[in-house]
Amino acid sequence: MIMTMQNATSERLKIKAFLVSKGFSHRLISSIKKSGMLRIDGQKKTTADFIESGDILNLRLPKEKSDPNVPFSFEPLTVVFEDANWLVIDKPAGLPSVPGPSNRDDTVVNRVKGHLKNQGSQDLVPHVITRLDRFTSGVMLIAKNRLAASVLSPQIEQHTIQKKYRAFVSGRLTEKQGLIDKPIAKTADGIHREISEDGQQAQTRFQVIHQYENFAEVEAELLTGRTHQIRVHFTILGHPLLGDKLYGGSARYGHHSPGSAC
Repeated sequence: MIMTMQNATSERLKIKAFLVSKGFSHRLISSIKKSGMLRIDGQKKTTADFIESGDILNLRLPKEKSDPNVPFSFEPLTVVFEDANWLVIDKPAGLPSVPGPSNRDDTVVNRVKGHLKNQGSQDLVPHVITRLDRFTSGVMLIAKNRLAASVLSPQIEQHTIQKKYRAFVSGRLTEKQGLIDKPIAKTADGIHREISEDGQQAQTRFQVIHQYENFAEVEAELLTGRTHQIRVHFTILGHPLLGDKLYGGSARYGHHSPGSAC
């Protein structure tokens, strides 16, 4: 894995500070110290050395080898966008994002590993940037190598990646838009989530797209990224997602089809 970066500033910088300015995590910089190679004009450098204004830094990292505990899956994968560093896929409902106790052989991660292997890639560790619940469909962003994942990490930490979802919720919402600001915590069973003052901050902004007789289509924007956040937040409002048995959502749609808004 090779990356080339230029110091476009007018300053002389320590290479470590330069890498931090490019979004590299401290963990990745530590990995570069141990097993990477840095060169400027063909000369080997360390992260303690300096990079002059206008200099070009060449960075090489060993390939990420396949984890034998995460099998390859060659089941279909719907690719929306792909380049040398990024993969955007359309995840179908029912497919887990990452391996877990109930499924370690066929998840998005397993399928992406198979996809990378078919391409002849030697980096075989997918880095999931945005994951979705098993029964949620939609696009997922995956970094094809650790350098790409590290460059995006500041945006993830600062919540500058915008995440919007469409959902059908039960009942009639009295407010057409609003902000749900309720902390979420894990329950004793380890599966459910609940509203708790001891939980992590969780914020969901929403607006009603269509109000039907007994349910509504809403757009939900995650300002934080907690497990089951949309599901838990609409449940506490008294409007669980349709078909969400885990949180009491009804499978009945009422007498109006989604094409007939009220």
